[in-house]
Amino acid sequence: MPATVPIQEYDAVVAENADLRTRLAAAERRIAWFTRELFGSKSEKRLAIDPALQPSLFAGLIEDAPPPPATETVEIQRRKKTRDGAVNDTGLRFDASVPVRVIEVAPPDDLENGEIIAIHSTFRLAQRRASYEVLEYRCPVIKASPEAAPQTTPVPGAIFTGSLADVSFLAGLLVDKFAFHLPLYRQHQRLAAGGITLARATLTQLVARSAALLAPIHLAQLEHVLTSRVLAMDETPIKAGHKTKGKLESGYFWPLYGDADEISFTFSPSRGRAHIEDTLAEHFSGTLVTDGYAAYARYAEARPGVTHAQCWSHTRRGFERALDSDPQAQHALALIGDLYQAEAEMREKQREGPDKQADRTRHCEPAVRAFWQWCDSQCQRLDLEPSHPLAKAIAYALERRASLEVFLGDPDVPIDTNHLERGLRPIPMGRRNWLFCWSEVGATHVGIIQSLISTCRLHGVDPYTYLVDVLQRVGLHPASRVIELTPRLWKEHFAENPLRSDID
Repeated sequence: MPATVPIQEYDAVVAENADLRTRLAAAERRIAWFTRELFGSKSEKRLAIDPALQPSLFAGLIEDAPPPPATETVEIQRRKKTRDGAVNDTGLRFDASVPVRVIEVAPPDDLENGEIIAIHSTFRLAQRRASYEVLEYRCPVIKASPEAAPQTTPVPGAIFTGSLADVSFLAGLLVDKFAFHLPLYRQHQRLAAGGITLARATLTQLVARSAALLAPIHLAQLEHVLTSRVLAMDETPIKAGHKTKGKLESGYFWPLYGDADEISFTFSPSRGRAHIEDTLAEHFSGTLVTDGYAAYARYAEARPGVTHAQCWSHTRRGFERALDSDPQAQHALALIGDLYQAEAEMREKQREGPDKQADRTRHCEPAVRAFWQWCDSQCQRLDLEPSHPLAKAIAYALERRASLEVFLGDPDVPIDTNHLERGLRPIPMGRRNWLFCWSEVGATHVGIIQSLISTCRLHGVDPYTYLVDVLQRVGLHPASRVIELTPRLWKEHFAENPLRSDID
């Protein structure tokens, strides 16, 4: 007869087996998640078309391709420039390969009839969009009479007194670093390759001084953003400030997106709720649209004038991650997809105000009700343990149910914070290039310049043209009307006739 197993040992084996199965399932989910992160698609776009039914992308291309256009070879001969290298007392050095544009400075009216006895040259470094030039200002030295002392015609003023940089170089420096994410050390290498010798510390100082000059414009834009009725806010990490040898402190940029398509980046060394309160303070009242970070919810609860709306895109991501563990998550993705499909149709029809509200009531509200009913039914499942990715996604959504429904009652509230995430994209892109900010002051400067350049893009303003203009205009413009220099209003007041550099 087979030996009998004591009931206590049998129960222990069953319990151990169940525990091992649970741990194995969790390990498989983690492996699946890592596999998707490494090899899966990074796009969150949901494909509604079966790829098997899609026609070939290359069908008919060979037969229908037009013949190549006729070409001819043209030979061009250019005279080689011969000029010795130049060195001047400002510390700017350049070799014969660097083009120099000569600008003749007219003498003052009271000296125009005098005798020119010498020419005094001042050199400034200027930049075109894809090359560097040196501007040589030839200022005549004049004697009004044989007995009078020589007088040098004053050189046109620079943005920074005594600086070797033309305004075009300052604007190009900022655009290359913050719009195209080219670190200063690479720009320094490009200058050296172009035959120009310049200290890298000079570039750092020029960026810092330019940021300080633009700070009032950024502050005016931030104050206007805080008057928005619907405000989106998020946070993204950045390394800023020396911690210990070889390590940097962790800080955060907090971008704010206003309802006039303006974005402002504020910096804080922490991710705490205190920065939200300090930034918004008493200035903001309206609807705050955020992700699921609990600090925003706690802030909104303490402010009677603030309504908290949350992001459906962040909610959707939980179900997308649970798809490999439980195929039923596909139903939630389909319902959320119906919301986005309805929103896309409203954008195509340019629905606004009451019309948009009526469309949301007609199309979005039934999908939201169906989504909550499905979540409630899934909560009744006995096989769905709390640690399961689908259970976590459902709990995340149900906990934020009221905030996720805010958009149904206000046509101006967006369904997600994707517009803000697109706006803050330069920060993570920059982290892969300039990597970190050496100090918190440097991080503040990044926020100032990135706010203006990102807003330029949102309003279709060329950042280079804008910076060339405002860097010259900000010192002359009345401080009480500094808001006119923000990209949104600059486009209306000065875009048709902007100030130019002498290189143009």
